[in-house]
Amino acid sequence: MKIAIVCYPTFGGSGVVATELGLELAKRGHEIHFITYSQPVRLALLNPNVHYHEVHVPEYPLFHYQPYELALSSKLVDMVKLYKIDVLHVHYAIPHAYAGYMAKQMLADEGIHIPMVTTLHGTDITLVGNHPFYKPAVSFSINKSDVVTSVSQSLKDDTHRLFEIKKDIVVIPNFIELTKEKQVENIPCHRSLMAAENEMIVTHISNFRKVKRIDDIVKIFFEIQKEVPAKLMMVGEGPEKENAEYLCSQLGIQNKVIFFGNSNEIDKILCFSDLFLLPSETESFGLAALEAMACGVPVISSNSGGLPEVNKDGFSGYLSNVGDVSKMSHDAISLLKDKEKLKQFKINALETAKLFDIQQIMPLYEQVYYQAIHSKND
Repeated sequence: MKIAIVCYPTFGGSGVVATELGLELAKRGHEIHFITYSQPVRLALLNPNVHYHEVHVPEYPLFHYQPYELALSSKLVDMVKLYKIDVLHVHYAIPHAYAGYMAKQMLADEGIHIPMVTTLHGTDITLVGNHPFYKPAVSFSINKSDVVTSVSQSLKDDTHRLFEIKKDIVVIPNFIELTKEKQVENIPCHRSLMAAENEMIVTHISNFRKVKRIDDIVKIFFEIQKEVPAKLMMVGEGPEKENAEYLCSQLGIQNKVIFFGNSNEIDKILCFSDLFLLPSETESFGLAALEAMACGVPVISSNSGGLPEVNKDGFSGYLSNVGDVSKMSHDAISLLKDKEKLKQFKINALETAKLFDIQQIMPLYEQVYYQAIHSKND
């Protein structure tokens, strides 16, 4: 198949999933065309089946905000015609599904019928999409998609609760590529670079938005380091980073916390780690938790959204109510203090991650593409 993938080219979960999906599809012999405003951060163009097409948005004084959706839909039309694309796969309802629908309509006027698969990732539904300004457009775009998927059952339920959706939604969970040297034994780890021999390493990776409850992470670690010699690795950039740095200073633990910023070496950082913290207000799936588990790192997380579908309480880590810093701290300390229990949880985390291996998930997407191609347009 010739598949066009539209995504955000950033460090966020949806962009990472879309990129990894395209690369794996290319390995399977499909021709993949990424169409977005800049090259996705994890995209390697060494495979002859992988192509990247940049969306240029001309600047005109007439527009206060440049119309990306218009430029994207026009680019999709051109690429479908030029490369004879079989199916569009858009990640995020807005603006991508909306632009994809406009492209479908323009192509239909020329007798070209291109099916569209829309994958819902989370904030496109629960945050941005639920805003009154965007809600009608989101509902319309989803209902006009040929096939709709969501990354968790929780997100599917939220979508039906928040919108009037007439389409069936297929749950296809996010995935991890375990063969890509993500397993701990395949990565050369040098813990001494980050911590002393007797120190445990706790990690958090995110975009540092309020929904991630970054202050809770610092507070949990503050309690951990009272009981266990430890260092905290904070990976990512975002609006809450400066507040977190200030809180560390206030608590007097700034010398025990390392802020990395964005990194393309997530696997190397995780291979140092003993525990991963993800106390988010909500997560549609929890891809960061899965990446940690794939490196054999147990997870302390909230029980919100799709996280219980990924992190198995008392097995791969522990779940707590949102904001329950006391319980999360207690669970983390008890695990870090018990070496045998921690060792078992690390094994359990990797075993759980194997359920989401890309080789298990990929046939589900291929099936969806074939279904879309053979379905009738609305």
